[in-house]
Amino acid sequence: MDKIYHLLTLIGIGLYWFLVAGVTLRVVLKRKAVSVSLSWLMIIYIVPVVGVIFYFLFGELNLGRKRAERAKEMFAPFELWFRSLNDCQAHRPQSMRAHILKIDELCNYRMGIPALSGNTLSLKNTPSDIFQSILRDIEQANSSITMVFYIWHPGGYTDSVGSALISAAKRGVDVKLLLDSAGSARFFRSHWHDMMQQAGIRVVEVMKVSPWRIFFSRLDLRQHRKLIIIDDAIAYTGSMNMVDPAFFEKSAQVGQWVDVMVRITGPSVNVLSCIFAWDWELETGERSFPHIPECALESTAAYLPIQVVPSGPGMPEYLISQVLTLAIHQAHRSLCITTPYFVPSADLVYALKLTSQRGVQVDIVVPKYNDSMLVKWASRAFYSELMSAGVRIHEFEGGLLHTKSVVIDEAFCLIGTVNIDMRSLWLNFEVTLAVDDEEFTHSLSQQQQVYIDQSTMIDADVWAQRSLWQRFMERLFYLCSPLL
Repeated sequence: MDKIYHLLTLIGIGLYWFLVAGVTLRVVLKRKAVSVSLSWLMIIYIVPVVGVIFYFLFGELNLGRKRAERAKEMFAPFELWFRSLNDCQAHRPQSMRAHILKIDELCNYRMGIPALSGNTLSLKNTPSDIFQSILRDIEQANSSITMVFYIWHPGGYTDSVGSALISAAKRGVDVKLLLDSAGSARFFRSHWHDMMQQAGIRVVEVMKVSPWRIFFSRLDLRQHRKLIIIDDAIAYTGSMNMVDPAFFEKSAQVGQWVDVMVRITGPSVNVLSCIFAWDWELETGERSFPHIPECALESTAAYLPIQVVPSGPGMPEYLISQVLTLAIHQAHRSLCITTPYFVPSADLVYALKLTSQRGVQVDIVVPKYNDSMLVKWASRAFYSELMSAGVRIHEFEGGLLHTKSVVIDEAFCLIGTVNIDMRSLWLNFEVTLAVDDEEFTHSLSQQQQVYIDQSTMIDADVWAQRSLWQRFMERLFYLCSPLL
């Protein structure tokens, strides 16, 4: 009997090491970023068996066979629709400034999406301002309302939006909602789901979470966009989920979430509408392109352009990450970033350090209290390296700062749904706007200054005195960065 146990033990050890060797080879052959590959290898070796399981669940971009095939078939017709916008008068590369022109060239080459002029933007920076504006536009909707959100959390203002959508549907407006299964789990368990469907609203649960599906698609691949399009004439995007901060995550003890949204009119609304059409077809198989926007501009005056930048499985890889890096490298005087989750790649860390060492003032604003302990510790692992290069890091104390914004030279900005972490930049369905409008950028820069005024800047000398325990926790959770 002892010999049998001994033999089974040897077989078990052999099979395990064969499995680890196979997964190691798979990690290497996938040619991920070196830092990501090394992190995965550390997890696989340090946490036996569990590390291998985690890799198969979270380590590879697995959209699921059906969605992956559909996304591949969709790309050509959607690219054709986007490229048709290059014939619009609103696409004026000859009048673009250098930074937006380079981003236009990148997005045009990779996905056919041009930067379009003739838009108007307004920044909404308080929950009451955001919700009241959305409610007014819903109440005036005539033909269609489409929305995509990661989180829909019932309560407060959110219920008012739900009621307004039901009223719109009852008066004949076509209402469609795409809500992420994981982020909006509470909504799908609530009475609101049934009430909306009974009113004729089409509600689609995106990337359903279930024990069965973990074998066919990546568990943490999420629909993270926040989009509202009304009558193909008005759009909203930004950092805020469909949640009332006064009713959301109260038990987390991090304070209310702090967000902004942008209200947009003009031809870029139709581009955002086409992004919704992409997401809708990917989930339902139903294709319905928005109309080509009105291209004529009222005069020959310089209308400053907006570049819509989407990303996600089926779209060109790392497009938003490339746009972010391109924007950072064009900073001459100042760069300010606000993000709730700061776990940058090695390439992005290098870009931030290089920018600071060129003499550009670089400020990063993150929340002092975070709803993710993993992110909190992993973020702090980058502080010393960045501060040694002259980067200023501010910890916001007025709640959980959730605004995702980048302002370059107070003249150009990025704003949208993208966090500075691996999942947002490399994995999830996201959207951001590159805005070449000094007036709008100035308002966003002022909002960033409000955040900085409510923050404490990390002192490099004091930070260097932190305990060995804190240093250990930072490095430990840094190893988990591929999961963040």
